[in-house]
Amino acid sequence: MADINHVVLVGRLTRDAELKYTAGGQAVCKFSVAVNRRKKSGDQWVDEVNFFDIVLWGRQGESLNQYLVKGKQVGVEGELRQDRWEQDGQNRSKVEIVANNLQLLSGNSSGGGSSGSGGGGSSGGGGYSERRGAEERPPRAEGPAAGGGSDDGFTDDIPF
Repeated sequence: MADINHVVLVGRLTRDAELKYTAGGQAVCKFSVAVNRRKKSGDQWVDEVNFFDIVLWGRQGESLNQYLVKGKQVGVEGELRQDRWEQDGQNRSKVEIVANNLQLLSGNSSGGGSSGSGGGGSSGGGGYSERRGAEERPPRAEGPAAGGGSDDGFTDDIPF
């Protein structure tokens, strides 16, 4: 059986992206993403935050660097890579996500909407969705004929 190394995340940037170039002229865009996870602790729901370092190589990194600002929500598809090195006689390692695909999803967390970034925005429809807060939402009707023109209690401002 073949090994699988595939990661899909939706989260918010914790800082502005940094764009650098290798000695060979290859663009390297690095940033970090915070992903919230809700879990139940006793009788209360608690948010647990995980932080992931992302690396975006080449033209895509150059093009998107200006839009990758702190608070921006993104969808990232990629694979895990482990860097290993020796420092002061100690073996060290770090796991990063090398992005194959990146989707700009929304504006900054304080802005609430699309920041008008042009290269993506919230209308991208890249197949990623945010599931946070799903416990508070009513269940959605299934199938294309579920609405039937009657008032189903949902607003019409769904962005997809």
